[in-house]
Amino acid sequence: MGRVEGRTALVTGASRGIGRAIAIELAREGAKVAINFASSEAKAQEVADEIAGFGGTCILAKANLADPKEARAMVAKVAEEFTHLDVLVNNAGITRDSMLPRMTDEQWLEVIQTNLGGCFFCTSAAIPFMTAQSYGRIINISSMNGQVPAIGQANYSASKGGIIAFTRTAAAELVHSGITVNTVSPGYTDTDMFAAVPPQLQTKIKGQIPMARFAHPEEIAKAVIFLVADGDYITGQQINVNGGAHM
Repeated sequence: MGRVEGRTALVTGASRGIGRAIAIELAREGAKVAINFASSEAKAQEVADEIAGFGGTCILAKANLADPKEARAMVAKVAEEFTHLDVLVNNAGITRDSMLPRMTDEQWLEVIQTNLGGCFFCTSAAIPFMTAQSYGRIINISSMNGQVPAIGQANYSASKGGIIAFTRTAAAELVHSGITVNTVSPGYTDTDMFAAVPPQLQTKIKGQIPMARFAHPEEIAKAVIFLVADGDYITGQQINVNGGAHM
């Protein structure tokens, strides 16, 4: 029996990268998983096929999380299809990098609305379902760059720093409802998003990490599994998974 057997989970931004790894790991541990995606249906289906391949249960859940109505409707639909919702992993995130003097309003708003707004929209939609059953596990995926300066990422850093603050307040408000809220903050992780970073810059970054390598997405997923399976007495906390790059 898996560590989260019988639980239901919604993972946002689960068609690739860290979200994909989290969805697969939750399914391996026995959860029924909803794979959220915005546009990459083929990629999301690949995740679903992999989960089905080892006997797991999953559904696809399309929604643009920058749209509050779409996000909330998607959460409600998942809860209805599964009959309940135990776990929400707010992982979806985008980047629109630019130095501040050149950053457009659109670049700022798109990142804030998707990363931070999507986290709020999905969380607020999930709360009634979790409160009704006096149980819920909400894990928000932030970033090391929400804690340290990240040149060219003022929008992304603000969104991820906001997620950390949001997590603490949500945890304080929901603690008496049987709902825990925590943050997992990855460092530099070997994903397709990070693959866009120029190779010479990747080499420089790797040299600044005490463990001298980038994280694997599965290592982030294991932190999420821990919080879901064994984190009953943990709420309002942040777990950094960054190889010692920020302590």
